Amino acid sequence: PEKMAADAARFWKQGFAAIKVKLGQELERDVARISAIRAAIGDDAPLRVDANQGWRNADYALAVLQALAPFGIEHCEEPIPRWQFLDLAELSAKSPIPIMADESCGDAHDAERLIRLKACPMFNIKLGKTGGFYKGLQVAKLGEAAGLELQVGGFMESRLGMTAAAHLALANDAIHHCDFDTPLMFTADPVLGGIAYGPGGVIEVPEVPGLGATVDPAWLGEEAAKTAHAS
Repeated sequence: PEKMAADAARFWKQGFAAIKVKLGQELERDVARISAIRAAIGDDAPLRVDANQGWRNADYALAVLQALAPFGIEHCEEPIPRWQFLDLAELSAKSPIPIMADESCGDAHDAERLIRLKACPMFNIKLGKTGGFYKGLQVAKLGEAAGLELQVGGFMESRLGMTAAAHLALANDAIHHCDFDTPLMFTADPVLGGIAYGPGGVIEVPEVPGLGATVDPAWLGEEAAKTAHAS
């Protein structure tokens, strides 16, 4: 908890607009983490959590969410295993924290099912799940029509992939949340053009045809040479 709190405080001081925390372990450990982080960043900082399907069932997830509620959590992504989607509606109705579907919302078919079940009030859309822009926009339109809050996120894409995600986010006015931080974790950035990270987590998107991003040919050549040498 102490390291997570220190990291969160550092990012908050850098001006990022919100803090998202990965949870999904035991109740006591997850609550201790959030307690330490909230103390470090103050009461006004928007704080979100992602359980990544980690809480074993809806009853356990509800207990954790109730314990986290006093810390002012904006929403929680995928609290239970995705195959337990039939339990999401009851969990969402009882939870003091809004639920966002991630792994359980892979494409338009999943989105339609979750909407019919009234399973959650929020979707996290990822190009890596939907299979491209067209299918991603299908999910966004379904969510918008159902009055859901929408987010565009990603897995561990480089700035190339996140540039594509940023274009998707700008293609539908109902998308209000963006989670584009993973390129900041890379030790190398072989992308030319693409999104640019500004102060406070503000992202600039290139206004040119196509994605406006490509992989550096020089970097590709270096990696090809390494592969040839290794073989």
